Amino acid sequence: MDILLTHAYYLYEDPAERRVMKPYPPLGLLYIASHLRSLGFDVDFMDSTFMTRTEHLQSVRDKQAPVVGIYVNLMTRGNAIKVMQAAKRAGSKVVLGGPEPVNYAEEYLDRGADVIVSGEGELTLAELIPTLLTGNSLGSVAGVVFRGSDGTLVTTRPREQVKPLDNRPYPARESIDMSQYLSVWHTHHGASSVSLITARGCPYTCKWCSHSVYGFTFRRRSPEDVADELQHIRDSYDPDQVWYADDVFTMSRHWLRSFAEELERRDLHFPFETISREDRLDEEVVELLARLGCYRLWVGAESGSQRVLDAMDRRTDVVRMRKVIEMLQDQGIRAGTFIMVGYVDEQWEDIDKTAAHLCESLPDDILTTLAYPIKGTPYYDDVCDRIIENGDWESGSDRRLSVAGRHSNRFYRHAQNWIHSEVELARAFNSGQRSLAKIAKIFLRSKRNRAAMYLTRREVEHGLGEK
Repeated sequence: MDILLTHAYYLYEDPAERRVMKPYPPLGLLYIASHLRSLGFDVDFMDSTFMTRTEHLQSVRDKQAPVVGIYVNLMTRGNAIKVMQAAKRAGSKVVLGGPEPVNYAEEYLDRGADVIVSGEGELTLAELIPTLLTGNSLGSVAGVVFRGSDGTLVTTRPREQVKPLDNRPYPARESIDMSQYLSVWHTHHGASSVSLITARGCPYTCKWCSHSVYGFTFRRRSPEDVADELQHIRDSYDPDQVWYADDVFTMSRHWLRSFAEELERRDLHFPFETISREDRLDEEVVELLARLGCYRLWVGAESGSQRVLDAMDRRTDVVRMRKVIEMLQDQGIRAGTFIMVGYVDEQWEDIDKTAAHLCESLPDDILTTLAYPIKGTPYYDDVCDRIIENGDWESGSDRRLSVAGRHSNRFYRHAQNWIHSEVELARAFNSGQRSLAKIAKIFLRSKRNRAAMYLTRREVEHGLGEK
């Protein structure tokens, strides 16, 4: 074995994930595995999704791999550190990658990591593994961070990005038990699902969004190459639907037209869901999505206040967003939207505008979150002197970071509940709901949440942790 690749996500040990039960394989790691194998490396893969933490740690120790590569994201910091330490005790060299470690290189290196990979991992690991195994100097390897012999932090020159994306090995799904993913999906949602990507990166500059892996580039596979993978997925796994895990699926109408034609030529049809933006959608694009089989499109509205959207550098229009939701629903596509509250300097009236926006547009699905500053983003830089760390770094994540001076986290929980109650009330009236008892129940819930907002409106984050 040259390297063991793993991650630190445990589906059954995360209460939030158990409520959703929509697991997908770690595509980034699977791409790295297939790339390294194509070059002759002996790669072992350990998928932790359906393991317990105890089982995973013991398995990593038992493997005694010369090199262990661990993917780390916002959700898995604490687990990943335990996996890293288990690997170190077994005598392994540890390489960390993913969107999180490069932003906290010193912290991870101080806890035992040998090398941090910056950006995409395929090309870097192909050069890094032989260097680690032979004990040669890491300074010649592009795209890594490590401690020099004198203890100083060394960051090597940036690694070139993977180009082109066509004709590359598919993610090494054969290395994991895909039947478990398909079974969980089918059991909890009545349909099995497989994920794939058609592109890497996003060129937009939303201040709160991390670009630590792909930068601000956008690189896309050809329609033919994606169709080849879809055909392979159908023949190998026969899922009921697919998830295009792109940041912005509808970047090019020309590509969508060609992709639709290619799938029709091959008689390939999968219902799917994916993500896009308001400014990349119009009637033609929405019609193409319907033609391709899109049953739900998630669009990042983020706020119903244009002032907040402009502060985010979102480059979208809140009024037109409502038109986009209508276009999607007219084509029979469920319109899902993401909403963020608590962005820097958001005012009470901005929250009211968000609720009014949702009540007018009535998207089919709404996911709300409290804004949190991710290290390495412009948003983090804007509020860095006001950031409050709730709890110790090792067991936390950037999701637990608060911003001093804004309303308390308790206020924003009430605000999110109020927004959902207002939308539920608007939806009841819009559907012609005749049950006065049901309407009254929703109305009272909304008023309770609004009252709670008023009662907590003077609470602010001031360094004492979450209220």
